[in-house]
Amino acid sequence: MLTKTPFGPEFWVTQFRAVQDFYTGLSRYQADFLVPYLISLVYFSRAEMARDPAHMGNNAFKDYLSLLEFSTDLWGRGVKGSVNALGDFLNSESQSYARVLQKSMTGQGADELADYLSGLATRMSGVSHTLPDAVRDIEPAFGFHFDTGNHPLAAETDRFRLFRILPDAPGIKSDATAKPVLILPPYVLGCNILGFLPGDRKSYAHAFANRGVPTYIRVMKDIRDYPACQTMTMEEDTLDTRYFCDSIKRAHGKPVTLNGYCQGGFLGLCQILSGELDGLVDALITCVAPMDGTRSKGLKGFLDKLPRRFNDLAFGTKTLPNGNRVADGKLMGWVYKLKSIEDQAPLALFLRDMLMVAKMTDRLDRISNTAAALNYWLRNERADIPLALTEMSFASYNIPITADGTLPVTLFGRQLTLKDFPGKSIPWLLCYGEDDDLVEKEAALAPLDHIDVETTPFPKGHVAIATSWSHPDSPYPLHGRFGPENQYRGPVRFHLDLNES
Repeated sequence: MLTKTPFGPEFWVTQFRAVQDFYTGLSRYQADFLVPYLISLVYFSRAEMARDPAHMGNNAFKDYLSLLEFSTDLWGRGVKGSVNALGDFLNSESQSYARVLQKSMTGQGADELADYLSGLATRMSGVSHTLPDAVRDIEPAFGFHFDTGNHPLAAETDRFRLFRILPDAPGIKSDATAKPVLILPPYVLGCNILGFLPGDRKSYAHAFANRGVPTYIRVMKDIRDYPACQTMTMEEDTLDTRYFCDSIKRAHGKPVTLNGYCQGGFLGLCQILSGELDGLVDALITCVAPMDGTRSKGLKGFLDKLPRRFNDLAFGTKTLPNGNRVADGKLMGWVYKLKSIEDQAPLALFLRDMLMVAKMTDRLDRISNTAAALNYWLRNERADIPLALTEMSFASYNIPITADGTLPVTLFGRQLTLKDFPGKSIPWLLCYGEDDDLVEKEAALAPLDHIDVETTPFPKGHVAIATSWSHPDSPYPLHGRFGPENQYRGPVRFHLDLNES
């Protein structure tokens, strides 16, 4: 009579599939990293070939040696991050593996060993199939979906559309007589992060709308289809904002609160300082906005290590079929990966996601909507960016605000100075993330060196205000007060208080 073994044909088929899943999953992470790298090589070659040979000089060889040193350092940091992630994975497995191994060495525990190896196979399948499936399935729930008609089109220019965000909470109606808010989303992150998961009550824009606030968001048209977007200047951006603010003010009879997230916050400040929004905007909210990028330890530190010759937007610029040049959005996102290569190396990401999926499915029997939506956003929400707006960000990360508060960009030929802001009598709430590694709080709080501004710190990182804390029942509610003695106001609370004053 044969004894039933746990290592039957079905077990080995499962293990074979686990090996396939491992290589399938890891190859996907490697491709996500390598494709932008290959694109960057094409841009690099074109930019170098376009240089005037007379300006190559004797320093060219030295520059290339410095670039090799820079690349070698990145490679070493990536390997270190991968080794650390592998160590974290092995540490998490060591206790179970040691127990199973000890029993196996004494001739016992065959069933436990089989169960353990089958569990590993399930984890491989989780990160290679379960997570991608969840990311694909979350798409209908993620973001605004303006094409459905749920958000009315309020105004339009050659470059932007202005949408009205209506309440989606039961029994809530927008108060047409209340003070309106206009949200300026970031170019790099896209607008949909501000309408993260409305169905799960996690949406920055809906946090305003569901309090009855007339809420508007400015959305750039598809840059691939509209040449006016491709060649847009900061001045045109500002004039479009002025047109929208005027339209909103006429509709509601009150000036607008301008609300910029990330890059949109810096842009909104510049537009107010230009004077073009005088009489139309009487309050400013900025969230995790890079006011002085030179204070960013991460991205600025990365740029400082890059040889000066190669710290040039030409290496991230692509030429469209019509001849217009734009900044490659996917490549810009890849630069942020390089900045944090220890955590963003393909193997490191793969192993950490595998641990995340295993813990989540053990607890919930599924991938959470939040995790799926964040992954969807990271993988899909990258668009090309108008070159002039990219130059604005490039300047802010390479040129500091001067001692007298002058910003490193101009509008309509005018200098923009922080010390002019108090004269406009516009209240400003500056929100930042305490653990933001994309726009560190030092970069966000730079205006405090020159003017008094109300500040509100939020825990976690760059998008937590738009995701975790946008839920009305969060411990840091956008519509409430929090912190010691409730000294901090969320952006919605700040706006509501203005409406009541």
